[in-house]
Amino acid sequence: MSKLLVTLGFVFLSAFGFSQDTLTISKSDLRQKLSEKNLQLQMARKNYQSAKADYQQSNALFLPNITASYTGMVTTNPLMAFGSKLNQEILTQSDFNPALLNDPKTTQNFATKIEIQQPLLNIDGIFGRQAAKAKMEAFQLQTQRTEEYLLLEVSKAYRQLQLAYKAVNVLEKAASTAKTNLKLVENYFKQGLLQKTDVLNVQVRVNDISNQLQYAKSNVQNASDYLAFLINEDTQGKTFKPAEALDNTIKVEVVDWQWSDHRKDIQAMQKSSEAYQKMLTMSKMSFLPRLNAFGSYELYDSQFLGTAAKGYLVGAQLSWTVFDGYKSIGKYDKAKADFQKASLETEQYKKQSQLEFNKTHRQLKDAENKVGLSQLAFEQAQEAYRIRQNRFAQGLEKTTDLLVSETQMIQKELEHLQAVFEYQFTQEYLTFLTK
Repeated sequence: MSKLLVTLGFVFLSAFGFSQDTLTISKSDLRQKLSEKNLQLQMARKNYQSAKADYQQSNALFLPNITASYTGMVTTNPLMAFGSKLNQEILTQSDFNPALLNDPKTTQNFATKIEIQQPLLNIDGIFGRQAAKAKMEAFQLQTQRTEEYLLLEVSKAYRQLQLAYKAVNVLEKAASTAKTNLKLVENYFKQGLLQKTDVLNVQVRVNDISNQLQYAKSNVQNASDYLAFLINEDTQGKTFKPAEALDNTIKVEVVDWQWSDHRKDIQAMQKSSEAYQKMLTMSKMSFLPRLNAFGSYELYDSQFLGTAAKGYLVGAQLSWTVFDGYKSIGKYDKAKADFQKASLETEQYKKQSQLEFNKTHRQLKDAENKVGLSQLAFEQAQEAYRIRQNRFAQGLEKTTDLLVSETQMIQKELEHLQAVFEYQFTQEYLTFLTK
């Protein structure tokens, strides 16, 4: 009695442990977790934030640059001492004494200074700001496309997990059938109706299915680990289980698939090319002069925090770099080459995308035909196995023929499930290519 209780206790603990380690998850849960936790998506968002920060820096083209400083100093330098007294408005007639001018006493000076620099006309900066904006928009579109791709990837991984579980179910059923056949063959052998080689052949078949079943269970864990990677979760010692099973049939929809260059990834490439074009224009405009205003307000005193004297300075500067040693010309040539390269890359990407769409469109029709043929082949294999099994029970079929028929039935069922998976994913991928 005690042994029975211990055995039941182990069975209960095993069942409880399995339920704890197996996490049922739906596709909607995966989509939400992907959006919140996927590392690749987070990096894409950070790239956008970085580009947005670059664009924000271009606000300096219109906004003033304001700095404030407080300086304290002690000097016996003739020029600095005379200038400090002049700024403090404490200069007297005696200070013009040549002896004091040449060898002044220690002079203190404390200065508060507020400076303002205001850009007025910087044409190259305007195009630089437009380039930064185009770059920011390109990263925004790229982030959106990355999320669309990852949603496709997590859907594919979910279907792979469904397929892996379905394969385990098929092979478990096959293992049960093989063991039943083994018992039948062993009984026939004991009755002298079959030879030892027949028993060995069936035993080999049982072992072969057990081996396949082990690989199928490993595939379940591999698919589960990949899903965990996509949603950035630690599933050490745990396994995901899909809330929905893989369908054995497909739903064929009549859709007028049309390729378009309004996809977010293509728009991102076009925005990137636009950014390079603005950079090229900015390089051209750098040959033009710049106009900037400046001003300052200053407070001086010989005492700390004193404000005895004050004054201001306001002005404007028109500057023009006439020649900088071929530096600006080199930048222009580089910007031109980068823009041409970006234009070529965009054109190549569009052609590759069109090519991929055409290829996938044909693959969808092929996948549909494959599902129909594989389903027919599986049904025929089932019927053939049923007939051979009945004939074998009547002693009218060889053991080897039964094993071949059984193997073929399992293989055709797995092929049909694989065909259904391929059709469903190809349909989703085609939607992704036209989105």
